Amino acid sequence: MHSVNKLKSGLRVLTAPCDGTASITVLVFAGAGSRYEEEKERGISHFLEHMFFKGGNRYKNTKEVSVAIDGVGGDFNAFTGKEYAGYYVKVAAEHIDLGCDVLSDMLLNASFPQDDIERERGVIMEEERMYQDTPMYRAGWDFEELLFGDNPLGWDTIGKEKVIMSVQQADFQSHKDSLYTPDNLVVAFAGKISEDGAMDLSEKYFSGINGSKNREYKPFESYGPERVFLRTKKTEQAHLVLGVPGISSLEDDYFAQKLLAIILGGNMSSRMFLNIREAKGLCYYISTEDDSYMDAGSLSTRAGVDQSRLHDAIKLIKHEYMECVDKGITDEELKRSKDFLKGKITLSLEDSEEQAHFYGKQELMYPKVRTVDDYFAELDKVSKEQVNTLATRLLTPEEMRLVVIGKEENKGGLEDMVSS
Repeated sequence: MHSVNKLKSGLRVLTAPCDGTASITVLVFAGAGSRYEEEKERGISHFLEHMFFKGGNRYKNTKEVSVAIDGVGGDFNAFTGKEYAGYYVKVAAEHIDLGCDVLSDMLLNASFPQDDIERERGVIMEEERMYQDTPMYRAGWDFEELLFGDNPLGWDTIGKEKVIMSVQQADFQSHKDSLYTPDNLVVAFAGKISEDGAMDLSEKYFSGINGSKNREYKPFESYGPERVFLRTKKTEQAHLVLGVPGISSLEDDYFAQKLLAIILGGNMSSRMFLNIREAKGLCYYISTEDDSYMDAGSLSTRAGVDQSRLHDAIKLIKHEYMECVDKGITDEELKRSKDFLKGKITLSLEDSEEQAHFYGKQELMYPKVRTVDDYFAELDKVSKEQVNTLATRLLTPEEMRLVVIGKEENKGGLEDMVSS
């Protein structure tokens, strides 16, 4: 079972002891994702993530940070999403003091040296070019921009080149001071650790974090009005994403949407995989995914196909959506999707890093933290009728959005396909 305690500063410390592992992950979650940004600072959240690794007082640069963790065979990394960012160290249990020391030094004492900022601008621009050159990724970003429109939920986390090339030391310090505060952070420990051990480590290494959160993200208001986005580019495959607005993470149908996505295209026994890849030989990759934010969501299917079969793929994916609406799902599909998701969660949570993520994200974002048993109970409650009702509500032609990257040049023809 997990537990949550607070330091005097108000910083929450979550502990998730895990039998049968020799590792400990300490993961610091921050409510500091890219949707907190304004237009003039697009990309600063992700850039700040990079800059934390440039060292602090005790580990003065990237080399000293990496040598310390590499020297004990540990893992360390970070991520920036739309609604939160995270920083973690995973080490053998006997090295957890070192892991906490490195992580706390980064978060407490980062000074964002100007020379490092200048060098890192180029690193981030190369990261951005990597995604531009990878249509599978780029199509997903384009779909979020199309669906969520011109607001922070629709912006990609890499940001704008003009911001990346101009942001300064004071900008990073200001952003850190406004969001990396005790009331907006969760320190999650998972693995071979006790509640008392986690509190002692937190008191020793993280009690110096201070301040209070002084910015909020803007509530999401409406989905984008455009239906189709076409990026004409010389690619070997055409890459497409076809989807609809979905359920937010706080809505009652959150779990039903997860199961619907699995049934449609979440694994190798799903409808999209069997009926389009296997039966038609149309694509190598095809999958349906759901994304849920605090006040918005999406459900979409992505695939890569031969340029000449793009239109066939769009028709077939849309056909699977409408078959689901018209005929509903089966009892067997519902049971399989529940068992699949439970199995995946069970396997993933054998890893202390995944344990820290599972519980820490919930503590940061949601009104209550569900245990694994709670989560499974919510899945068990979902009925066939609930999934069918949700499919009918979401999978309507008038709400569908389509992104295509490839040699296609006729946006009007794609719009006709989506709306007909």
